[in-house]
Amino acid sequence: MNNKDAFERLAPYIQDFIYLNQWEELRGIQVAACEVIFDTDDNLLLSSGTASGKTEAAFLPVLTELYQKPSSSVGVLYISPLKALINDQFKRLEQLLLDAHFPVTKWHGDASQTKKDELIKHPAGLLQITPESLESLLTNKRGACLSLFSDLRFIIIDEVHHFMRDVRGIQLLCLLERLQNLTGVNPRRIGLSATLGDVSLAQDWLSTGSDRRCAAPIIDEGKKRIRLYIERFANLIEERDLVERDTSGNVVKVSTGDSGYTELYDYLFRMTLDKKTIIFTNSREETEMVMANLREIALRNKAPDVYRVHHGNVSALIREATEDEMKSADEKIVTGATVTLELGIDIGSLDQAVQIGAPLTVSSFAQRLGRCGRRGQVPQLLFTFVEDLVINAADTLGPINWEFLRIIAIIELYTKDHWLEPIPPRRHAYNLLYHQTLSHLKSAGELSAPALASALLSLGCFKDIPQEDYRQLLGSMIENDQLERTERDGIIIGRQGEKQVNSHKFLTVFMTPEYLLVKDENKTIGTVDKVYPVGTRFALAGLTWETIEVNVKSKVIFVKKVPGISVVDWDMDFEVELHTVLVQKIRSILESDEAYPYLSERCHERLGEIKYIACNSGILENLVTPLAEKRFAVFPWVGTRQLMTLHYALLQRGIKNKLPWITSIYLEVQYNGTAEELEAIMRDLLHSEIDLNSLPLPNNAQVMGKYNEFIPPSLLRKQFVEDYLDLEGLREALG
Repeated sequence: MNNKDAFERLAPYIQDFIYLNQWEELRGIQVAACEVIFDTDDNLLLSSGTASGKTEAAFLPVLTELYQKPSSSVGVLYISPLKALINDQFKRLEQLLLDAHFPVTKWHGDASQTKKDELIKHPAGLLQITPESLESLLTNKRGACLSLFSDLRFIIIDEVHHFMRDVRGIQLLCLLERLQNLTGVNPRRIGLSATLGDVSLAQDWLSTGSDRRCAAPIIDEGKKRIRLYIERFANLIEERDLVERDTSGNVVKVSTGDSGYTELYDYLFRMTLDKKTIIFTNSREETEMVMANLREIALRNKAPDVYRVHHGNVSALIREATEDEMKSADEKIVTGATVTLELGIDIGSLDQAVQIGAPLTVSSFAQRLGRCGRRGQVPQLLFTFVEDLVINAADTLGPINWEFLRIIAIIELYTKDHWLEPIPPRRHAYNLLYHQTLSHLKSAGELSAPALASALLSLGCFKDIPQEDYRQLLGSMIENDQLERTERDGIIIGRQGEKQVNSHKFLTVFMTPEYLLVKDENKTIGTVDKVYPVGTRFALAGLTWETIEVNVKSKVIFVKKVPGISVVDWDMDFEVELHTVLVQKIRSILESDEAYPYLSERCHERLGEIKYIACNSGILENLVTPLAEKRFAVFPWVGTRQLMTLHYALLQRGIKNKLPWITSIYLEVQYNGTAEELEAIMRDLLHSEIDLNSLPLPNNAQVMGKYNEFIPPSLLRKQFVEDYLDLEGLREALG
């Protein structure tokens, strides 16, 4: 289908909309979407970069189909991971939908109850919803769902890549199948996603349980120019390094060990001055610290306060105000953010993005790069990192900065190899099976054990869970009063289960700590997960606050704003998993003579030092490298899952070893023999039969999940082994 054919098949009011908005032509992704929607019955996955026209690509043909054959109920269900995206996404389509006389209803916690009630009475148009609100609808308004969705034609899922990585994605797929089973309607699914690493995995995910094929047209977006630059700063550790002298040898300044951070903040202030910027970090603490320092420097320089903070613990009102300020063309706002601004909330065009430290993954880098370069601009991303210079390192590998190498590897994989991490499916999500069991019983009422098993294990997400495992889970839930057997030998929700399903937190399947509300008089600033006693100062939303009162019962901390810089910390550890391809790219960088044009002079020199150390240490040629007496480094150059498999397999052989830190790419081994003997043991181990279930896993070895406390330990262990360890991948990588 060419551009002209696609345009002529669109509804007349859509053609008028295109003329009025002076579009020169439909984009390639929009023509491809028209072809799939108009000429097939397939599901559709639209995967491309930010601001490529995916939303319009989905809606132009869908609205045309519903114009030609109107639905007698809600015709389109649009599902988003964020309320903010729901509120934001359709502003650019608002006029189009008005012209279509196509009603739009938002359905989430902050949406109008009157509008929701009106929709239940007169189901029509487009319903925008989050997975949690859809869960609530299916669980609590089963009858309403029958009329709301009796003629549902399309389900549009935004940010597919986000759902695939998140436990909410499993919840969403379960809900879509339950809705399908309830209504007997099989709507077509359209997934919108940022660029994906393995499109086939996303196609399988999107079509789970729908019995439809999934089309994923490949659109050549052409080569895109991007500007990248990496700058390095150093903290000087030894005292002699803290002293600066003039040309005569006189001491002119004694620095502190944080001199690298001081230099970083000054550099960031200069680089972001009068430039609309997002500064991405990998933690909320770091975001707060960076933005507080920038605000202080601006104050000293009598520069305007344009510094904002955007992360999950900042109140929604403050976040929305920041988004509105960033959309304004007049304001050159500088916003510190974590993953909250990775998703596609419209914040207008940016001058640049800054990344402090290495992004956690190549996919995260792609998302963050995609936030800039809209509306014809060249995307510009500046990397900075601070490292401690340890001159007398404990071993030969001490001076190697693995995070710096990871930054280069991520850039090279994305820009030259066009590679992104594939998202592995989760086949044994027992905590979701627990949750969906309670949700299904709340919706359907009493069921026999076979009927319950048939309803749940037939869902695509649970097809790999054997009946015996579900029998074990149900037995445990009955024993712990989550479920109860009736006199008719049916199953209903038990006393303890009622506490779960009646909690406002039941709808969310992701883990959230107990938060305390932080208030300045009646204004909510955000949340923290610790009680900061009266008189204590802490940072939140880029400002420093002092506690003036604590109401433990209501979980509220009352504060007043004070000057200066303070710190805050949250207990949630970030999860990161390195892929084998990424680790092997790090190795190739160490072996290569390639010059990377985006490195600053300081970075270029530092990379030369690291390569010299790596080449002379033997880690590039040898599986085992001596570090000290009875201490070795094992470098299989594999990803986190494969490295963890080797870690436990060595423990089973009685060989003490550990990952030195969470993103380590090697094992540190204590061993009384020689490097050759240790290598021989590992070669033998890889050619032996290994039963992963017999590995000496710690008692708390489990894939993190909200309802793990209600799952039998044997099932949690099985999930860890099946969904996290990878013996075949380890063997394949080591040949």
